[in-house]
Amino acid sequence: MKFTEGYWLPSEKANASHAMQAYEVEQIPGGMRILATTRPIEHRGMTLNLPTITVEFVAHTPDTISMEAWHYEAYDNKVPSFDKTESVYEDVTVTINEDEAVLDTGSVQVRVQRKGVFAYTFEADGKVLTGSGFRNLSYIRWDRQQSTMLPAQNYMTEKYQPYMVSELSLGVGECVYGLGERFTPFVKNGQVVDTWNEDGGTASEIGYKCVPFYMTNNGYGILVDSTDNVSFEVASEKVEYVGFSVPGERIKYYLFHGPSPKKIMNEYTALTGRPALPPAWSFGLWLSTSFTTNYDEETTTSFIEGMEKRNIPLSVFHFDCFWMHEFHWCDFEWDKKCFPDIRATLKKYHDKGLHICAWINPYIAQGTAFFKEGAANGYLLQRADGKGVWQTDNWQAGMGLVDFTNPDAVKWYTDKLRTVLDCGVDCFKTDFGERIPVDVVYHDGSDPQAMHNYYTYLYNQAVFSLLKEVKGENEAVLFARSATAGSQKFPVHWGGDCSANYPSMAETLRGGLSFAMSGFSFWSHDISGFESTATPDLYKRWCAFGLMSTHSRLHGSTSYRVPWLFDEESCDVVKFFTNLKCSLMPYIFQKSVEAHEEGTPVMRPMVFEFMNDPAVPYLDQQYMLGDALMVAPVFREDKVAQYYLPEGTWTELLTGETKEGGRWYKGTYDYFSMPLYIRENSIVVRGNCDTRPDYDYADHATVCVYQLKDAAETKVPDVHGNTVFTVKAVKEGDAVKVSVEGAHTELKVEVFVGNEKKEAVLAADADEVVVA
Repeated sequence: MKFTEGYWLPSEKANASHAMQAYEVEQIPGGMRILATTRPIEHRGMTLNLPTITVEFVAHTPDTISMEAWHYEAYDNKVPSFDKTESVYEDVTVTINEDEAVLDTGSVQVRVQRKGVFAYTFEADGKVLTGSGFRNLSYIRWDRQQSTMLPAQNYMTEKYQPYMVSELSLGVGECVYGLGERFTPFVKNGQVVDTWNEDGGTASEIGYKCVPFYMTNNGYGILVDSTDNVSFEVASEKVEYVGFSVPGERIKYYLFHGPSPKKIMNEYTALTGRPALPPAWSFGLWLSTSFTTNYDEETTTSFIEGMEKRNIPLSVFHFDCFWMHEFHWCDFEWDKKCFPDIRATLKKYHDKGLHICAWINPYIAQGTAFFKEGAANGYLLQRADGKGVWQTDNWQAGMGLVDFTNPDAVKWYTDKLRTVLDCGVDCFKTDFGERIPVDVVYHDGSDPQAMHNYYTYLYNQAVFSLLKEVKGENEAVLFARSATAGSQKFPVHWGGDCSANYPSMAETLRGGLSFAMSGFSFWSHDISGFESTATPDLYKRWCAFGLMSTHSRLHGSTSYRVPWLFDEESCDVVKFFTNLKCSLMPYIFQKSVEAHEEGTPVMRPMVFEFMNDPAVPYLDQQYMLGDALMVAPVFREDKVAQYYLPEGTWTELLTGETKEGGRWYKGTYDYFSMPLYIRENSIVVRGNCDTRPDYDYADHATVCVYQLKDAAETKVPDVHGNTVFTVKAVKEGDAVKVSVEGAHTELKVEVFVGNEKKEAVLAADADEVVVA
């Protein structure tokens, strides 16, 4: 949101008061408090009739510091708060003198200027990370109406929309990433980003998953602690700054110091929450009925048997909206015309080794018994004018929305879902949650505008908690579309409604990379596009990309996504990449365990791993899957892929051929290949099974050591995330010693040196083997 007209002039609607002088400074637990005046004070008389802005800097860890500023201290607009794990870190040093005040955590310093204009900097590692100076911290009375001291209706009546505004500096070449799943350019510089969740597909500036968190390649990240619509001006209103504004009288943000993206994400997720570990079976291939297609038990069974016939491993079958009767969404009752004996049907599918997913959302159509029950008991959002339940015809006729601030409503909603689980469903696709109205009343009195984004958190939290209770800690998984800060705790999320074309495939990846830089570890997308129907060429390329994502789902809108409807080669391609992914599960699942424990995304942009490489800041058509595997999907009909390899020796996963990094490459790829390169000095463990994602990863696995420079180490987990054994590789002259800590079966060892592959066997009763 812009409060100026160009750099110099304020908007005519903006009545601004800027922090101009650090008038008083005092030490508080873990930090310091500053009383900032909105004009320089030259004598005591100037302290009258003057707004002030109070500023607090508080350390929460040596690398996490919050800044909170307010105008009216007692103003309460009932804004819900993000769920955070927060404490005060008191082992700090605060130094206050006439020139400056400094908060030092031992890692990060906050330096506040006391002489001259109000300004402060965040510093670490001997450099300035970011800072704020002249007119960069402001209180705005937007669209203020005149009041009077004369006897009249507007006597001392102040009518305006208050905003708090902060601006943080950007250095030369500093790039901004994150702010949720954004489909606009990956680097956010030059963009205006409003964190207001909307259902808008993948081809516009709005997003399903708006997160008020960004990080930069200068070694820090920022979370604006507001569930309201935070508006970011990213090098746009003022090109030297990231500005952000929050409605109300108070603003708070956290700075997370890295300097590496991994450390920044570790600090951020320590505060806002780390993802649960998805069950191993969820990493396999998901197949959907699609959206508005015609389907019944005969149809779904034919799809499952068709996959079996073609030996395509299938892990999850998904029932989309029409498992319920039309005009009855969401009463959570199976449509008996299409599924007359759903318990028997789902048992039959379970006997084939499948898990079952069912579509839901939090909107309840009128005309159903479930709606009547919710309305009668106050479980649905109420109209602001007091005239009953808020309803709309958008999506379902006369539908209402569940009020998740009401504990009784949460129990009512999840108890109904419990009956669906009892039929044999294993997980839910938690769709929607973006179009949340603001002219409503919540049970707990929360501000409806600030609840617009936070609604999705409460919705997905309720469903995820139910799954944990019923299925167990390591068995809960969602397929969610909407999100906000903290929603990473409830995986998995998918990218929403993309279209069947290459530009949409590319924008989908951009959204996923932006999402990863916003604190989310697990992500998926509708393979081959949701809208329209892909060509066989696009279908096969998107399948390769989709199966090299953490989670992989075939889903569409008006047409089916089973591969034989495209061509027979599509069946072979889906099988090939599903087999490949299953064989890589010891590696992928270990990276998922690390995400669960440390908050590091599994699927990550190149800049996340190679922040100091000047060639990678803008790369958005390739990514790292974990820290070792580079993936570059093919986005062209002519089979050409262009990609960049950072410094080092890279080994092609499928062929074993090597390429030297620090340069760009261009090649032609058939449908059974794509640029897949392993980083030097890496160990990738491959399993002995390629037909399912959940198996014994340690049993007769293959330990692959790639271009070892000195030493490398990795772990092999079981399907619950527990370490079975640790593998270490150490270079000894021209030989490589591979050792294992922990009980193991016989293991195959492959050591890649240049274009040569050397093989050995590590016996079950041996701890090490030397490969020369």
